[in-house]
Amino acid sequence: MKKILIVDDEINVGILLSKFLTRNGFEVDTASNGSGGMEYLKAKDYNLVLCDFRLEDTDGREMLKNIKALYPKTGVIIITGYSDIKMAVELIKMGAYDYITKPLYPDEILNTINKAIETQYALQELANSYSIPDKPQKEDKKQILTGEFVVGTSKASKELLKQIELVAPTNYSVIILGESGTGKESVAKSIHQNSLRANQPFIAMDCGSLTKELAASEFFGHEKGSFTGALYTKIGHFEMANGGTLFLDEVGNLSYEIQAALLRTVQERKVKRIGTTKEIDLDVRIIIATNENLQEGIQKGRFREDLYHRFNEFSIHMPPLRERGNDIMMLADHFLNVANQELGRKVNSFSPEVIECFMNYRWQGNIRELKNVVRRATLLTEGNEITMKTLPLEISNFKVSGYESPNVSSTTEVKEPRHDLKNAALGAEHETILKVLREVNFNKTKAAEILNIDRKTLYNKMKAINLK
Repeated sequence: MKKILIVDDEINVGILLSKFLTRNGFEVDTASNGSGGMEYLKAKDYNLVLCDFRLEDTDGREMLKNIKALYPKTGVIIITGYSDIKMAVELIKMGAYDYITKPLYPDEILNTINKAIETQYALQELANSYSIPDKPQKEDKKQILTGEFVVGTSKASKELLKQIELVAPTNYSVIILGESGTGKESVAKSIHQNSLRANQPFIAMDCGSLTKELAASEFFGHEKGSFTGALYTKIGHFEMANGGTLFLDEVGNLSYEIQAALLRTVQERKVKRIGTTKEIDLDVRIIIATNENLQEGIQKGRFREDLYHRFNEFSIHMPPLRERGNDIMMLADHFLNVANQELGRKVNSFSPEVIECFMNYRWQGNIRELKNVVRRATLLTEGNEITMKTLPLEISNFKVSGYESPNVSSTTEVKEPRHDLKNAALGAEHETILKVLREVNFNKTKAAEILNIDRKTLYNKMKAINLK
């Protein structure tokens, strides 16, 4: 029987919806606030949550965020008034299936629910049936696919696989070191999925995007009314990850004060939401990632040495893509298969010139850059083979641009660059961005400061040169 959870602080609405859906063959539970709804979700698997946008202790945005983080297979439909429709549309972009407006009409509700559950089943079937048509491996565990990271056959990849297999079953905290785009989060997920915590939450947190003011609330949560602007109770990332794994990316960007609060939480294994004295016991494994030299940060007084040693029970170095040899084309083939599914295409190969270009290009954006290049090329390809003309100029004209020679064979057609001022200016801008990113080891916060632009502008410019 399909299970539905209704979260609405209007008790009469909850009762009417529950009776109506029960008559139509659903198993239904109701909660009158967000915290009660999350307790139900902890105890039972639901196909769908019907959640009112305005709740007594939280709102639809926060509920959606928590549900998608902790229970990604559960669909969410937002119940909203007409004044909240704009926000409801934003929530759909964040992952909600749909929204229904008050007053509620039975036929509309039932139709939307059935479509949502059908969609959930279809996506699950697709996920279950999805396989990568790589060549069969003679040995088990020769290849692990986790998100966008493939551990292949190169020496560097085999060593990485050994380290994942070694540390995954333990409760050690792990530091993952490596350049931007090498797949650090995917390796963190692989460690989690091969641990005893695999059935518990995996919560990822981008520390590089946190302001000093918001960091404490994001980590530890807060109670409604605990400070100006605290309009609802918020569950922090530590609490969301309880029992599972908390992944902290770009941890070197955290302020010294937040580092001190983190140390206390890790040592005591307890967390308190802002605005309350109630302590919550924690059982969280922590995996952090950085492209910075934390030892240098310690020497310069930017990172706490005691916190570093708490995290550094085991460390993994991520090899850059340019050091992974034949894994480059294994990854390219995988991303081509994924892009074909996304776009409904049947592109099945790369031209010899593209293969040689890929093998010699420096891939400063690593796996993330390769993924974006292949997706773009798949979209632009008209036949069944990706050719040089579908590659971005900074790759197809790599030698001409002067970044570094790709050693493309003499048979490769290299286009002459256009000499108009607009393209010259863009080329100079792209080269400056790449140069600064390399100098700061792809730390986007530092790069934005040096370039005198904000992080959002930097992200947009990186996206334009396929370094998203």
